[in-house]
Amino acid sequence: MLQQQQQRRMFTAALLALVFILAAVSTTEAGKKEKPEKKAKKSDCGEWQWSVCVPTNGDCGLGTREGTRTGAECKQTTKTQKCKIPCNWKKQFGAECKYQFQAWGECDLNTALKTRTGNLKRALHNADCQKTVTISKPCGKLTKPKPQGKFNLLVVARYFI
Repeated sequence: MLQQQQQRRMFTAALLALVFILAAVSTTEAGKKEKPEKKAKKSDCGEWQWSVCVPTNGDCGLGTREGTRTGAECKQTTKTQKCKIPCNWKKQFGAECKYQFQAWGECDLNTALKTRTGNLKRALHNADCQKTVTISKPCGKLTKPKPQGKFNLLVVARYFI
């Protein structure tokens, strides 16, 4: 009789384990079937168009820029984004345009200016930059070369004295 009770308990435990496993499997399969498939939501929103970066203080450093886009069902049509204008860039060609400059040319004696050209190296935030730019600056003092003879005589004179 004791042996029969042990067999019934084992049979009951096995049956409960089987029911538990079947319930877990059916729940998992049901969960998969219940999830609706995600449909690709097509948006009529246009691409973001960004303004130039406007520094918070001065003419470089941290600032903000405004973005806009069009579309009848767009949730968001304007937004503000943080940006930064490097302080070592030449601001006269646009604060968001970086140029690689060549060496300064020879001084033009008629204008007393020397010039150099720069090619566009990088444009931040799809800025509208010129491909090539030219800058000029005054030549500075034009000094006449010192005659070599006097200098050499002074050096020789000091050496012997």
